[in-house]
Amino acid sequence: MNQIYQVRDLNRYLKDKLTKDVILTSIFLEGEISNFTRHHKSGHLYFTLKDSDAAISAVMFRGSAYHLRFQPENGMKVVVFGSVSFYEKTGTCQIICADMEPSGVGAFYAAFEQLKEKLQKEGLFDEKNKKPLPSFPKRIGVITAKDGAAYRDILKILSERYPLGEVILFPALVQGKDAAESMINALRQAEKASLDLLLIGRGGGSLEDLYAFNDEALARAIFRFPVPVISAVGHETDFTIADFVADYRAPTPTAGAMAVSPSCLELSQRLMSIREFLVQDAVSRVALKESAFSRLKETFFAFNPEKRLQILEEKLSRQRELLHQNIRRQLQEKVSAFSKETAVLEQLSPLKVLTRGYAIVYKGNEIVKDASLLQRGDRLTLHFSKGEAEVQVIKGDNDGSNDV
Repeated sequence: MNQIYQVRDLNRYLKDKLTKDVILTSIFLEGEISNFTRHHKSGHLYFTLKDSDAAISAVMFRGSAYHLRFQPENGMKVVVFGSVSFYEKTGTCQIICADMEPSGVGAFYAAFEQLKEKLQKEGLFDEKNKKPLPSFPKRIGVITAKDGAAYRDILKILSERYPLGEVILFPALVQGKDAAESMINALRQAEKASLDLLLIGRGGGSLEDLYAFNDEALARAIFRFPVPVISAVGHETDFTIADFVADYRAPTPTAGAMAVSPSCLELSQRLMSIREFLVQDAVSRVALKESAFSRLKETFFAFNPEKRLQILEEKLSRQRELLHQNIRRQLQEKVSAFSKETAVLEQLSPLKVLTRGYAIVYKGNEIVKDASLLQRGDRLTLHFSKGEAEVQVIKGDNDGSNDV
């Protein structure tokens, strides 16, 4: 008689078989997403993975979903990695996804556009958040593959154009599944190195090769980096999320190195031009200052007490000379007038008459003007122009005689 099994026994048997199958415990599965649901509270993703002939339920728990670099959507073709699980209670089979990547270029581009739109809305691409590049960086950090051509090109350009800058390499993977996390770790190390500027990038490649630079966590790490970051990824036509979030986008690593480094030759020419300008400006300024000083000096001397005293002394000296001249002139006029008056007085002076032989007769202290006043015996004094004599009247008019 055939053995009769319980349903739970069958489901347990099936689960045991599935969990021990080497293929089913680690499988890559490609299909199209449908019935997509994101559980708001738990953060788990639930969807159906199907192709043209079959479908299977799928779940991605929050821890794995957090690391996705794109937003899954219905109709998107993806490749998931995970394990097949059998739920005994309901007898259903599903795949538990540990990782998920878009399948094909179209899907990669869709994921790129999704992340680009998301970060742009958050303001990570805004120009107001861009840090200006330093003109003369002293310490330049580089995040790229240690043995890659990009690093050799960067070193060559910097050594030729700007040997003054110190280049510090923070080696990292720039391609593959672990590249984004490797570059994030390099950013953490670079943050401790007191850099003036950081260049992150690699040479060109396919969209899949450059996809690590479209990682959301890497983009946020670049945005938070304390010094300016230059993104130099791929060729001129290649664009990544790192390009948009960086402070400056260079189309190639070589262009990034040139943006980092001012040319020493150009600097020398610029310095010569600045020197000529400074010399001309200094000459012009000195001339202006000398002119201003001369005007100030004139003003100072005009109001200087010593200068004013000197001017007053000179003025006083001129006034004194004019006064002396005036006094001499007036004195001469007075002397001349006095001489004229003296001459007139001399003409009128009795002494002048005496010189002509006349004498003045005194009787005592009185001048005798009338002979009739004399009497015999009066003693008289005769004053001549030179000397005098005393006489006695012998006979007066009153005596009938004028003899003396």
